[in-house]
Amino acid sequence: MTNSAIPRVLISGASQGIGAAIAEAFANADTPVHLALVARNEAGLRAAAERCSGAASVEIFPADASDPEQVAALKAKLSPVDVLVNNAGRWLGKPVTEMSVTEFDDILGANLRSTFLLSNLVLPGMLAAGRGDIFNMVSTAAYEGYAGVSAYCAAKHGVLGFSRALREEVKGKNIRVCTVSPGPTYSPSWEGTGIDAKRLMPPKDIARVFLQMYQMDRNVVVEEMILRPQVGHIASE
Repeated sequence: MTNSAIPRVLISGASQGIGAAIAEAFANADTPVHLALVARNEAGLRAAAERCSGAASVEIFPADASDPEQVAALKAKLSPVDVLVNNAGRWLGKPVTEMSVTEFDDILGANLRSTFLLSNLVLPGMLAAGRGDIFNMVSTAAYEGYAGVSAYCAAKHGVLGFSRALREEVKGKNIRVCTVSPGPTYSPSWEGTGIDAKRLMPPKDIARVFLQMYQMDRNVVVEEMILRPQVGHIASE
């Protein structure tokens, strides 16, 4: 815990969609938290922060979580972090034959490298404190292969594998590593696809899962949770 005894929760990709919903869920929880919100979109971060008035405090850090230099720069600005939610990520729908190396690397960076960089940033402090939580946003794409979404599937398979290995590294050290793998959930990335938003899961329900994992007894680790809409698999149209 931080010196104030009020936990600090760092959420990446917090400017919109599920990330912003997670921030609101923690801000409105019965137990107060300090929020640290990270995303590339500063305007989106400010808007998200305004909806988190229930938090003990809210700080925003405009930064690209996949950029090693920008993440390193956060170290001097951030107070010790008790809870990390690795939510930053991007999606790309493109067949392998039409995808450039740059595009492939960009998706790996946004989803997988960002998870490593932020975990690497906060983990020493958690180990020193003897307590912490690292919650990683994965996807049903970590368990399956979707045609035309190879880069994203590869990245999310990587996040899942990284999370499993990290959990073993910190076992017995009072640091929980949990993953949440939602299927199609409403976010701006679905706009223009022709999919009815009613067929997608609401971000607030995915966000609630992260908060509930955190609120469980510390002897309980939700290793992996998969959430799907009742309609089943939805391909973008």
